[in-house]
This record gives sequence, C-alpha cells and structure tokens, in this order.
Amino acid sequence: MHRLTLGLAAASLFTQVAPAQVTPERLVKADPANWLTYSGTYSGQRHSALRQINTANVSGLRPVWVHQMDLNHKLETSPLVIDGIMYITEPPSNVTALDARTGRPFWTYRRPQPPDSRLCCGLVNRGAAAIGDLIVVGTVDAHLVALDARTGAVRWDRVVEDYRQGYSITAAPLAVKDKIIVGVAGGELGIRGFVDAYDAATGRRVWRFYTVPEPGQTGGDTWGGDSWKTGGAPTWLTGTYDPALNLLYWATGNPGPDWNGDSRPGDNLYSDCVLALNPDTGKLVWHFQFMPHDEFDWDANQIPVLVDTPAEKLLVTANRNGFYYVLDRVTGKFLKSMPFVKQNWAERIDEKGRPVRKPGITPSPSGVTVYPGVNGGTNWFSPAYSPATQLFYVAAREEGSVVFKNEVVRRPGDWFTGGGWRKIVDDPRTGAIRALHVRTGELAWEFKLSQPPWAGLLSTAGGLLFGSTDEGDFFALEAAKGSLLWRFPAGGRMYANPITFGADGDQYVAIASGQAIFCFGLK
Repeated sequence: MHRLTLGLAAASLFTQVAPAQVTPERLVKADPANWLTYSGTYSGQRHSALRQINTANVSGLRPVWVHQMDLNHKLETSPLVIDGIMYITEPPSNVTALDARTGRPFWTYRRPQPPDSRLCCGLVNRGAAAIGDLIVVGTVDAHLVALDARTGAVRWDRVVEDYRQGYSITAAPLAVKDKIIVGVAGGELGIRGFVDAYDAATGRRVWRFYTVPEPGQTGGDTWGGDSWKTGGAPTWLTGTYDPALNLLYWATGNPGPDWNGDSRPGDNLYSDCVLALNPDTGKLVWHFQFMPHDEFDWDANQIPVLVDTPAEKLLVTANRNGFYYVLDRVTGKFLKSMPFVKQNWAERIDEKGRPVRKPGITPSPSGVTVYPGVNGGTNWFSPAYSPATQLFYVAAREEGSVVFKNEVVRRPGDWFTGGGWRKIVDDPRTGAIRALHVRTGELAWEFKLSQPPWAGLLSTAGGLLFGSTDEGDFFALEAAKGSLLWRFPAGGRMYANPITFGADGDQYVAIASGQAIFCFGLK
C-alpha cells in the first residue's frame, strides 16, 4: 500500500506556492523558467533559453541547497520544475515535491516494491509527467499512478501490465494533449513490448501499439515461428513530440533473446527502431530500424532529438551501435550516418540506412570481441542540441565487450537472454563529451573523460554545456569550443541528466548525484 508523507507545515506553505495548471498549450510553448517534461521541451534538445548563468559568470556557480535521500539504488531522476515546485522520483517508485528555491520537501508519495517483482537492470525511475494538476509516474510493478500536484494524494492508479511476467516501468511518461504516453521495460525477461496512451483525466487506456507485430500484421514476417510472443522491443525511455506534425517519436529496445538470434530469424521489427506514431490513435506513420536482427543488446533507447534547419525537419540521434543518424522526421527517410565512437562490426551504413555487417562479428559460444561494447557508444542518458552553435552533444563511451551466446531457455518472468558478455582484459575504457555538426555528424570538438560516462547533458543560451563524470564531478563547458569553465566535485556517482530552471528571477541548475539532488545558483 502506498504512503503519503507531509513535510513540516507543508500544507500552508504549499498553498502559497501551488503550481498553476500544466495545460497542453503550456507544454507546447515551454516557458524556459519551468522544466515541464522529461527533456524540458517536446523537441528532446535539452536546451534552455535561460542565459543568466553564462560563460562570463559560471565560475561563480555554487551549491544553493542539497536534498538527501536514503537510497540503496542508482538515482536516475530528471526532475520537473513547475512554478517554483520541483518534483523528483526516487527508487523504487516514489515521488517527492520540493521547494525549488530551498530544497525543503512538501510531500512524498511512497510506494513499496512488490517482493516478487522481476527487474532487468536495476531499481530505477527516471522521472514523471505533468498534466493539468496531476503528476503522473510509472512504477516498477507496471502501474501508472496520477498524483495531486498540491498534496501527493492518489487520483487514479491503473495496471499497465502484469509485473510477474517481467513488465516494469522505469521511464518518465510524456503528456501529449489530453493523454499520458508511456512505455515498458523488461526486454531481458521475455516480454512483448508496447507503447500505451491513457486518458489523463481518468486513467482509461486509449490505445496500445505493440512493438512486436504478430503473424499477419505488417512486420510479422520478420520473426520466425512463435518468437514474436517473447520478442522484447521494450520502450523504456521517454519519446519526443512534434506538435506541428502531430507525430510522436518513440524508440524501442533489443529483441529477445538478447545474444542468441537463432530462434528469431529475420529483421525482428520493430526492435531497435524509432517509431513515428499518431498520438491520437496510436497508428504507425513510419519507422526506421537502426539495427536489424540485433544480437548485441544495443537497443535504440536513446532520445530522438528534433531539429529544424531552414530546409529540413530532422530527427537526429546517437545510437548505442556507435553511429550517429540523421533522418527526415516527416517521412522517416534516411539522410546521413557517421560513427561517433570506435566500431568494428559494420563495413558501412548503406544508402537506405541499413548496416552492412562485417563477417564473423556475431556472438558465438566462445565469444566475439565487439566495439562498441554491450553498454553502447552511448546509452539512455540524454544528449543535447544548441540552436546557437548548431552542434549535437553526446556523452560517448569508448569500450568494447566480449559477447557470447548460449542455450535459450524460456520461463515466464525469468531471465531470457541466450548468452552474456564480459569486459575485455586491458581495454582502456575511456569516454568523452563530443560535439557533432548536426547535419553531417562530423566532430567539432571533444572533451575527454577518464571513464565512460553514465550521465546526460544540458545546453543553455548562456553558451554553456553541463555534463558530469563517472567519478562524480559536475562541470560546465563552453558550448562552442568545449573548454572547461567550471567544475564541482559532488562526491557521488552521477547517473542522471541535469536540468535548469528559473525562480524569483534567478536561474538554477540541478542534478542528481549519489543519493542527493544538488541545486546550484549564483547567489
């Protein structure tokens, strides 16, 4: 049973600073003083128009407040900020409302983890969605829960799928018009992935799009036998949305089993894809598959970033397979690809965007060495894009893996991978923040890191790019050149994305580190 905890004098304080309604119009306009969606805006650029903190004064940035939590798991939350209130999610499926100016808590919604839950990759929650006067969060037991933004009280609670079968929700939902869009995790547990839409007012499910088609449906012939029933293609990262085109873009994960593709011959649609969906109906408009018949557990669960040029409407993304992609987001047409990390598995990407595989680079019982490794050339953490520099920024991982396959055994709710992986002995394992020219993918600059990063980026109109290291250093780079301007040793490992917001005329920057939220300002 869930539990609600109120902070000292929370009711009276919260009444004075209660957030206004988050309307669909407000989500489209995206006031930079607020951080209203997982990526800040629908475009996924993770770029803020705030410029009070800039290249000239960022050296004076200092901690303003720190909110500590009692956790035993990674903190991957990307907070929301609405009219001076910050909403953070905590493992397993908790939500806390804080005063964004001081860090003082107003309320906490606590939801225990079922003892028989089955999770793939850690007890994490990456964020919430805001719509109307609701804060909506997914849970590790595959529920979608709407909370009153002022009090934390449960307004509705809906079962998305049976968690005992391996389903869970770790991604932040996305509010689009009057709907809440959400995906599911569990690709390593033999699920069949999907994207759902729920009525924000009632929690009623409006549509479901299965990311693994059944026989007779388009794409159903890309799965051998009954392998589609446990095909994976999970949807565990938040998508983006183009209001002008009315298209929702959502990425999908690996096919199952992960490392043994023998039982699932074919391209395995719609795994390792970006999908363009009509958010009103859930109908597929187009798809692009980055990695047909993925046998390396690479997924395509990266943020689809929407960028406009004078002549084109683009979708750009850095994929875990080591290639940066440029697509036409109206039609899904492939335009360009370029490696952004070391890779040894593809001879090239052909003119239609399909990889031409190198012979012999496929999992075997004895193992094969592949670059990038299973963790990818990047991972789920967010990239950023600056309209001012026209550069795409990615936290890149330089490491390989030895990947092997073994027998495929299927038991509902149990591990279903058909293999495994290990690190390469004496692999140097480094990382970098890389700035790519958005249309070509060519390298503009890089800021080298001693370890592969696990945290995302933030671009601002102040000419800054915020990022962090695996060792727990939070830093600011000059977005145009990559020079280091400021750093703060937070002390805790960082597995999250930074955000920025305004309150009472001041700009702040916040990020999760260790078991805490750190908030920085100039005063």
